[in-house]
This record gives sequence, C-alpha cells and structure tokens, in this order.
Amino acid sequence: MTNLKTLCASLVLASLSGLAMAADNPLSVHVLNLNDGLPSPDVKVTLEKQNGQQWTALNDGVTNQQGRITALYPQDKALEKGTYRVTFKTGDWFEAHDTASFFPEVPVIFEVDGTVPHYHIPLLLSPYGFSTYRGN
Repeated sequence: MTNLKTLCASLVLASLSGLAMAADNPLSVHVLNLNDGLPSPDVKVTLEKQNGQQWTALNDGVTNQQGRITALYPQDKALEKGTYRVTFKTGDWFEAHDTASFFPEVPVIFEVDGTVPHYHIPLLLSPYGFSTYRGN
C-alpha cells in the first residue's frame, strides 16, 4: 500500500510540474479527430518564425495521448512579436492509421502581437477537411 501511495504522489507531482511548465510556455496546440471525436496522439508538429522572406525552425514536437503539445515554444526563450507557422504533419498521422487523406500537412500561420501571454492553436481534423481557431 505504501508503494501505491508513493506512486500516486509521484504521478500527481509529475502532472503538476507538467502543468507548471505549460503555464510558463507561451504556445500550445491540440489536435482532435472529427471522425470519431477523439484526440489525435502522435501527430508531428513543427514551429517556425518568419524572418523576412525566410522561415526559421524553432521547435518541434509530437502530440501526447490527449492530442496536445502543452509547451511548443522553445523553453527559456521569450516570445517575440512576429509571424509564426505551426505545421501539423497530418498526412503522416493518417497514413499511420491506414486512412486516406487529402492534406499531407496543415500549416497555420499566425501573428503574435504581445497582447496575450499564451497562444493556443487547436486543429479539428478529418481526412478531407480541417478547421482551426485562436484558442485560449
């Protein structure tokens, strides 16, 4: 029983530290599959910042079991104003699930104006369509 209590306490602390890290990070994403209404784990996601006519890679990640990346912006780096691109590698994800799809990736380009401390980009996904919006 003591081992179970220790394990539970460790899981709670790990969850809280993950939440603290996410609260400190200015960018998160979430992918939901509209076909079944469930989160989409294991979607590869990249983050880039526009510099003139070029895009500079900043970070990448893979969605967790809840379809989320809670901390996509590079750790210990201040969020700068500017134009960013988050690209969801949807074709790879659908292929891994033996599902035909139309969009090999979904790029979402957005402006950071510094008026809010956190930006959240949800992606609602199906094999032949998608929708996104500025979340919170």
